[in-house]
Amino acid sequence: MRPVSFERNFIKTAAGSCLASFGETKVICTCTIENGTPPFVSGGAWLTAEYSMLPGSVSVGRKRRDGVKRDGRSVEIQRLIGRSLRAAVEIAEMPEVTLTIDCDVLQADGGTRTAAISGAWLALYDALKALDADPKGSIPEGWLLGRIAAVSVGIVGGEVVCDLDFQADRAAEVDMNVVTLNDSYVEIQGTGEKGVFDRGQLETLLNSAESGLKIIAAAQDAALGR
Repeated sequence: MRPVSFERNFIKTAAGSCLASFGETKVICTCTIENGTPPFVSGGAWLTAEYSMLPGSVSVGRKRRDGVKRDGRSVEIQRLIGRSLRAAVEIAEMPEVTLTIDCDVLQADGGTRTAAISGAWLALYDALKALDADPKGSIPEGWLLGRIAAVSVGIVGGEVVCDLDFQADRAAEVDMNVVTLNDSYVEIQGTGEKGVFDRGQLETLLNSAESGLKIIAAAQDAALGR
């Protein structure tokens, strides 16, 4: 894997924030808290997410800002982030608030969605601490169900690669994103981009992802001071 690091409290005005770095990929993740929930929520909290790439985040040209019509890729990724983070919280046990996760890519070199998810969990962690009035700053029991982490894996030139950068992602025959809650899978997105893969290769990809997720978890723990 590329070097992985997380810097908490990167934005002082948000309830929780984190700068996630996977190699040259850098994503700022924030979590804000607002009273009330959407009409479709009956009791408890709601968590949603938004994702965007800043205009200077890519090496070629300028990434246009999303207008009224959102970029389809951004919509897909923000839905993935929202699903992943909702798996980590028991929203029915929480106050009636809306937690909004915002992930903005400062610099893109592959793996932006997995960096966003892994960093957003730390932003959510701190936001949950801020939401509770406990002077010790602990998260009430039952709110947080565990750790969320995500990593990309793929087959490049016939070899399994963990945490693909942009060049590896462009050349990948198979591309996969793996999201976990503790040791269980939240989501697995696997695609044969330029070929197909068999069951044995799938097992190898998942084993590689498991090794990468341990590295990410260790970096999350380091950011938490554990």
